[in-house]
Amino acid sequence: MTNEEILDVFQKTGGVLKGHFQLTSGRHADTYMQCAKLFSDARHSEKLCKALAEKLKGYPAHLVVSPAVGGILMGYEVSRQLNLPNIFAERENGKFALRRGFSLPENCSAIVVEDVVTTGGSVKEVIELITGLGGSVAAVASIVDRSAGKVDFGVPYAALLSVEIASYEPGDCPLCRAGELPLYKPGSRK
Repeated sequence: MTNEEILDVFQKTGGVLKGHFQLTSGRHADTYMQCAKLFSDARHSEKLCKALAEKLKGYPAHLVVSPAVGGILMGYEVSRQLNLPNIFAERENGKFALRRGFSLPENCSAIVVEDVVTTGGSVKEVIELITGLGGSVAAVASIVDRSAGKVDFGVPYAALLSVEIASYEPGDCPLCRAGELPLYKPGSRK
């Protein structure tokens, strides 16, 4: 898929939001890529995740792991396209954990998928969880890389759309200083 085709899906689903946003990382931005909107239509989900799975076919993996909440639907669809099992990590006492009876097979190699990466914090936490449980990570993938290739996970990283959208520490945010737009937190982490 081309960048134009991917952006067209975001536009059609209302997935590009403009305003004053607090990202999951805590940083502020005037643009928010809302992948949840993309995944409300299974046809869009399938098309985007199939394109992403094509980029991942060369990496040997036993399963797909995604962070909750944003990566759950995407993880399911990428795993379906790769014909691999899928599990997700969710926060327990502020840290990612495998719950709901999920576990890693012995000597497991995983692909970690996330909807949008800005600083890569959630993905890095999931990588830490996997390696802490004795597994390894073959690759990381996302629909959107907001860092424009600046995030390094220490493993191969594939993204469908790589864009650089300015984000700011709260104390440096020009939107906060202007005081014209209320701060909105559309992400899943409280």
